[in-house]
Amino acid sequence: PICRMAISTQLSADGQELTIAIQGRFDFGAHQAFRDAYERVESTPKRYLVDLQGTTYLDSSALCMLLLLRDHAGGDHAQVRLLNCNSDVRKILAISNFEQLFQIA
Repeated sequence: PICRMAISTQLSADGQELTIAIQGRFDFGAHQAFRDAYERVESTPKRYLVDLQGTTYLDSSALCMLLLLRDHAGGDHAQVRLLNCNSDVRKILAISNFEQLFQIA
């Protein structure tokens, strides 16, 4: 099987910020790896950064996964930023009104 996506995480030195980088397609195939990325962290970060620089594709299940991360991070009080979105990804986020729920940079 061809690996279409890779998810890597990096926790800041103080444990306050977790960066999740997604390479390739962000779709249902990434579901378990994405959940593991934030559920298996030893500390509880205050801020989450989702780096989409290498993300080539985003579908509705990816949007659901981002909402699950937001709930996990505290819902309306969550600090979740979506970084380095390309124009296609940004368009999908805009259509979905995600700028109301996330900081998009």
